[in-house]
Amino acid sequence: MKNGIYDQVKKALSGFNVLEMGGIPPNPEYMVLLKAIEIVKTENVTFLLAVGGGSVIDGTKFISAAALYDGDSPWDLVTKQVPIMKGMPFGTVLTLPATGSEMNSGSVVTRKDTKEKLAFGGPGLFPQFSILDPQVIASIPQNQIANGLADAFVHVMEQYVTYPADAMLNDRFSEGIMQTLIEVAPHIMKDPTNYKAASNFMWSCTMALNGLIQKGAPADWAIHNMGHELTMLFGIDHARTLAIITKSHYTYNLDSKKEKLAQFAERVWGVTNGTVEEKALAAIDKIEAFFHSLGIKTKLSDYTDKYEGTAEYIANQFVERGWKGMGEKRSLTPNDVAKIVKMAY
Repeated sequence: MKNGIYDQVKKALSGFNVLEMGGIPPNPEYMVLLKAIEIVKTENVTFLLAVGGGSVIDGTKFISAAALYDGDSPWDLVTKQVPIMKGMPFGTVLTLPATGSEMNSGSVVTRKDTKEKLAFGGPGLFPQFSILDPQVIASIPQNQIANGLADAFVHVMEQYVTYPADAMLNDRFSEGIMQTLIEVAPHIMKDPTNYKAASNFMWSCTMALNGLIQKGAPADWAIHNMGHELTMLFGIDHARTLAIITKSHYTYNLDSKKEKLAQFAERVWGVTNGTVEEKALAAIDKIEAFFHSLGIKTKLSDYTDKYEGTAEYIANQFVERGWKGMGEKRSLTPNDVAKIVKMAY
């Protein structure tokens, strides 16, 4: 179904010299982005406009950084993990709410030949502007709407389900975003033309990862790190890899996360009975039930029958990259990662 965004953008740019490039895949692929960088440099492009979802915007951020990079290989921008201080200016027209990339300076890029999906970013990669029109949601397939809801929800959890840090206002911000996503989910899944639900869905996705709720609070991101590997190995949608890992991660790390999980159960899900640990376990079950309500399966075996050895492979990848610890306290070792992934089979 067409949403008219392309025609609107073309009309708005009618007075400018415009070069187009399509074909950025759902996980922005390094080799494809290199073609865009070549066009930018040979045609002396001075401004970039990303029209699409998080993958297109993430890819544009890489192009923005690489366009001004003088090093040997643009991939160094990703692997060296040095904050990007300056990029070519760009704007975004969001067509698929999910990642929040339209209001942050982070990006994730995939490189198939090395089987890597890695994050990078920096102050130089904020968009100059972003246009968010909730009406575009009417043309999004239901499975992608479900992905957006799940992706945004896990973004908040990665910054919330850690340990108590007296970030009282940030906790309330996070809880509000999650409550909103839970409330609008059935409405937007049933009727994507529901403007009220669509606007709250779109804004929640943006607020989930624009940096606000992470100020003064610890963040985890281990679920994302493991999920990226599953996407790279099996081509599973990003949001669904997060759903696969979430229950195992929180169950494995129950002792260190149970206080925030119990708070989560009380404030977001309305669970008031039981001990701290019982509430924490209830929260984990509620999260999984939310994913299921979106039609998202939560076991790796739901997506592939070739999962044997996956846990060990992912752990080894982290060892080879020199990643010694993940999680909010950087305490999760590659051995822990292997156990968590295996629990998700």
